[in-house]
Amino acid sequence: MDETEFWELIDTARRAADGDPEDQADLLTERLLDLDPDMVLDFARHFEARYNRACTWDLWAAAWILLGGASDDAFDAFRCWLIGQGREVYEGAVHEPDALAELLDDFDEELDGDGEEIGYAADEAYEQLTGTVTPELGISPAPAEPLGAPVDLEDDGALAARLPRLWERFGDG
Repeated sequence: MDETEFWELIDTARRAADGDPEDQADLLTERLLDLDPDMVLDFARHFEARYNRACTWDLWAAAWILLGGASDDAFDAFRCWLIGQGREVYEGAVHEPDALAELLDDFDEELDGDGEEIGYAADEAYEQLTGTVTPELGISPAPAEPLGAPVDLEDDGALAARLPRLWERFGDG
């Protein structure tokens, strides 16, 4: 599976789910069940690599602003959700997290930002196809600490300075 096929699976599931992350996860799992196990592992590698790449302080700050706070678990789920938004939003946000102010049409804290189930789609499909758990994917693990310059997530001034456009649109200030 190449990168284009990976993003096409993400995008078709998101469109069919009308943006609902839980429905998107279910649809993604269904689509992955149509593939052979090796293709599901390829999908998992693409997903995991992007998940790891999104482990940055600036994206955690973005999640914090959008969600009104984000624990490490909430940040993990946010990174899955971010991948689920598709290539344009994901790549734009990884390149410049403050660009989420323009990349997101809207953001509903009750519906958006939590894509934990999307992160499990490949594992669920692989297990259903093979009866075994997903093996090691052979890619580098996520960094132990987010990449980039740390930011005090509980300091509104620091968040507003780091991501001014996102703070202006979605922040508490």
